[in-house]
Amino acid sequence: MGRTTMIFTAPRQEARVANPPVSTIPRPAKQLLRMSKQLCRFQVRQVAENVLYHLHSAYLFTASDLKTIVGPKTAFGTVSVLSTSAFDIQPTPSLSWVLYRVPLVAFWTWINLLPFVIDNQRQPASIREDSLNKPWRPLPTKRLTQAQARYLILTLYPIALVASVLLGGVKQCLALMVLGFWYNDCLGADSSFVVRNLINACGFICYASGAMEVALGRPLPENIVLNQWFSVVGAVVFSTVQIQDMHDQAGDALRGRRTMPLVVGDAPCRWMIAVPTVFWTCFCPWFWSLGAGAYGAPAILGGTVVVKTLIQRTVKDDAVTFWIYNCWLVSLYLLPMVKSYATAQ
Repeated sequence: MGRTTMIFTAPRQEARVANPPVSTIPRPAKQLLRMSKQLCRFQVRQVAENVLYHLHSAYLFTASDLKTIVGPKTAFGTVSVLSTSAFDIQPTPSLSWVLYRVPLVAFWTWINLLPFVIDNQRQPASIREDSLNKPWRPLPTKRLTQAQARYLILTLYPIALVASVLLGGVKQCLALMVLGFWYNDCLGADSSFVVRNLINACGFICYASGAMEVALGRPLPENIVLNQWFSVVGAVVFSTVQIQDMHDQAGDALRGRRTMPLVVGDAPCRWMIAVPTVFWTCFCPWFWSLGAGAYGAPAILGGTVVVKTLIQRTVKDDAVTFWIYNCWLVSLYLLPMVKSYATAQ
């Protein structure tokens, strides 16, 4: 009898399609949520653009002074702290500590410079001068108004003071505020080139000593050699800083400033730059009792300043000479470190 095979087929199960979750948010609420997200992204973008805009404005205010104040004074503070043995300051900080403080030194110098230059550039005569000499600055280009510039000044001076309380250099910060008021609001920079050079020299000392204090991380000690060096640096600036006015004579004349090249004449002023430059190039290495090799960099840079000042007299040449002059100042700032290294050998 044949075997009957029965094949059972499992019943076909139809594919189940999961029902999508039903949103419990009403359509108007979803639209409102979408609009809120878009508005939030727009506001974040606007805030970021405004921050970048004002940071760029701050850069433009100080762009001309980065090579004359921020860079050289940051270098002065850093190398001076690395040269504490030359000043007999103990204990000597480690290299890692000094490198860690370099950005703080640069920030301290810049934040104390910023309100000063804004106050200087917001004056009506300064705006007219900058329209001729530096038309890219914020006020001639209408990036902000004079009223907004004044508001910035009143905001930035307290910020600079707070930064000095936290980082160091409080006395220097307060002194810079007084010098800035004298220079800008009392027209100390306009009435006499002697007063102008004196304020510049005092300002350089404040920036230099403040930068060194921030780099050191503690108040500067009372030190005869250090005070003498600050005095030498001040004298160097007082007798040579008129070099910064050589390429700005057109703007200074428009403003009515009594700068040295406009008062004594272009040619005599150039000799009044060259002679002190030669003197300080020889005196500063001698002050530190250094050997002949230490005269090399100051002599090369100082000699270049002298030659270019006396021979190359165009506005463009004078601007380049001023840049080399700042390099010459840095070469003088390095002398205490050379002394410290020579003593350690």
